[in-house]
Amino acid sequence: MLVGRVKILQSPWLKPLEPQISPGYARRAEELRCIIRELMPEVVAIRTCSEYRSDVSGGKFLFSFFSQEIIGEFPALTFKSKSGNQLADFQQLLLLYYFALSDGVALTNKLVSFADLPGGRLYAQAFQGYSGDEIVKTFGINLGAFKKACEDANGQPLLLADAAFVFQVLPMISVAFVYWLGDDDFPSSCKILFDAAVTHFVPIDACAIIGSMLVHKITQNS
Repeated sequence: MLVGRVKILQSPWLKPLEPQISPGYARRAEELRCIIRELMPEVVAIRTCSEYRSDVSGGKFLFSFFSQEIIGEFPALTFKSKSGNQLADFQQLLLLYYFALSDGVALTNKLVSFADLPGGRLYAQAFQGYSGDEIVKTFGINLGAFKKACEDANGQPLLLADAAFVFQVLPMISVAFVYWLGDDDFPSSCKILFDAAVTHFVPIDACAIIGSMLVHKITQNS
């Protein structure tokens, strides 16, 4: 599919998180960098809700990614942690999408499922399999363990279902995990919800990888 002027490959994103990146990563990353460089960095900063600081060599975008302070060099548009460690390739690509596609639209504060996002219905079953279903496999009826794991992953509680937490992934992207505790008749279930405007900031493919990353963060705390 096409998002703006950038062609999105579906297959590398719409499956569980993997350490490998598509062979077309370098080409795709450079396409996105070209789009960002055509914009005023101050405009990009406003659209992404990041801070831009100019200097003699260009500038830097400062923002938070999964509660970690990140520096985005401009015009190189490579991303590293505050300590200077370069982010992994798939994280670089996700951030490039965010900086290239964010269009300044306001968040709706309406939570919707992956299936309800533009282009999400076709892949919703697969996404549920490696996101919400994976959470249930890990925690089952142990609601206390789910809550603790979410808190350890910097989740903030929401007053929904039997337990729910929201995670701030990027300044304009938050993701909610909503858990319903099962009983003798119905199994436990978990849904991952996004702001209805999320695809104004990243493509549906990136929403899938964000969900997978959060599942990994939560389950590794179990």
